[in-house]
Amino acid sequence: MNRKPCLSPLVAKSRQRPASEKRAVVLLSGGLDSATTLFYALKQGYRPRCLIFDYGQIHRKEIRQAAKIARYARCPCETVRISLPWGGSALLDKSIPVPHHRSGGSARIPVTYVPARNIIFLSFAVSFAEAIGAQTVFIGANAVDYSGYPDCRPEFYEAFGRVLECGLKSGVENKPVKVETPLLNMSKAQIIQMGLQWHVPYHLTWSCYKGGATPCGTCDSCFLRAKGFQASGIPDPLLKSKRP
Repeated sequence: MNRKPCLSPLVAKSRQRPASEKRAVVLLSGGLDSATTLFYALKQGYRPRCLIFDYGQIHRKEIRQAAKIARYARCPCETVRISLPWGGSALLDKSIPVPHHRSGGSARIPVTYVPARNIIFLSFAVSFAEAIGAQTVFIGANAVDYSGYPDCRPEFYEAFGRVLECGLKSGVENKPVKVETPLLNMSKAQIIQMGLQWHVPYHLTWSCYKGGATPCGTCDSCFLRAKGFQASGIPDPLLKSKRP
């Protein structure tokens, strides 16, 4: 018997909106931040199209989870397959080990950084947006509880916005595609608390840099996710099965 997934009230309401509503492209990685960003776009009255990237990452779980989140939200999604054959990241090269959490923080950019990843992803996203007449691209970048990647900082998005104003047809016509970063200055706890109000399916999200049945619990992404749930006073739904 086929069963439809349970929908949050926010998603159910969005399905009743007329086709004339605002269009948007949402970068969906399968992680906590991007899932919350998708629901933020829905909350703002957009009709999102999700963009998922298969860029040669070592594990495929985040791609599968992103597709599940898009289906849950009843949003169409596109998977873009690109190749970064030069590697340069622990997420692309099995010979580079994923480090454990860097306790105390580090001024150095970690080896999990993928060279120019957000620049590449956003370039595809704004091209897609301009082609379908979408006004906005949403990305779940965060500059508070993050791993120190340079393309997650406010100054990067300010500069990228200026590029779009002079590098797109829509920009020359004074109607540039806007890149929105609604979570940029929020802590992980604030993101989770906001997402729970909208019934974001955190049980479908995947943050760990490694694949597997359960999160590794030791990588930087796992650490930041755990920090957010602990500060929220809410158990991580992915870890409930590990509790006694």
